[in-house]
Amino acid sequence: MNTYDIAVIGGGAAGLSAALVLARARREVVVIDNGRPRNAPATHMQGFLSRDGMPPAELLAAGRTEVAGYGGEFVRGTVSGLTRSPSGTFEVLLEGGGTLLARRVLVTTGLSDRIPDIPGMTERWGRDLLHCPYCHGHEVRDQPLGVLGGTPGAVQHALLIRQWSPDVVFFPHTARLADSDRERLTARAIGIVEGDVAGLVVKDDRLCGVELADGRLVPRTAVFVRPEFVGNSALVRGLGARTDQAGWPLADADGLTSVPGLWVAGNAANPRAQVITAAGEGSAAAIAINNDLTEEDVQDAVEAFRAVLPA
Repeated sequence: MNTYDIAVIGGGAAGLSAALVLARARREVVVIDNGRPRNAPATHMQGFLSRDGMPPAELLAAGRTEVAGYGGEFVRGTVSGLTRSPSGTFEVLLEGGGTLLARRVLVTTGLSDRIPDIPGMTERWGRDLLHCPYCHGHEVRDQPLGVLGGTPGAVQHALLIRQWSPDVVFFPHTARLADSDRERLTARAIGIVEGDVAGLVVKDDRLCGVELADGRLVPRTAVFVRPEFVGNSALVRGLGARTDQAGWPLADADGLTSVPGLWVAGNAANPRAQVITAAGEGSAAAIAINNDLTEEDVQDAVEAFRAVLPA
């Protein structure tokens, strides 16, 4: 059975950044990833210094090459469970069979975006149905934009999107718009179109409008929606780590959970982390993990040294 210093579960920006730091620290590290990154639908990522506009898949490929260059290993698969022995060693169980052992575990499994169940939305997600204005707002600046309501924070999302275009329409959809929110939207010259949204209208593989249940068509070239973030934290919770009321893992500034030896980084614990943020969190966690392992190595060496001293 293979034994590693660290098992990194999740091979996105956070996981690869951590693996790079740990491999350069001469730790035996393995990255386990299922090859389904959250940002796979996006053609480009923005706001990553020196990598602005790079396709996400290219960033991950470059990261894997760098980690492998320092001796880091990779396993393609999904982790089905984690157990921790009384000695502190983690057993990493893989779907379909197979087990790895690790002294420490870093979970960077990210999150899932739950978007409204409206025709056309799944197909356009990450293309012209968007979430983050900091990731995509500049690319659709000054265009006719829509913001879909019906999810928490949707009005505030529309007020933010207004920064990128003077032509923004808010669709309350199934939600009742409070008078105070209506006033704020109107004051910012954001249009309000009442009525249930029936779907997105696409022509020649491009979004051209929003269709309402009563048949009205509102021309738009991009639509923003604030999805529900669903954390992929089952592995962390399975070990009994503390979480907040929403189920997100609680961790210190370096990502250490309430379970000794178990760290989290990126969207697995921070739903607001962008790619560059997740990479930084992975790096910080890696340094903390290496320091923790070093303390253990020193303690083991001291105990071994004392064991051979004359009585």
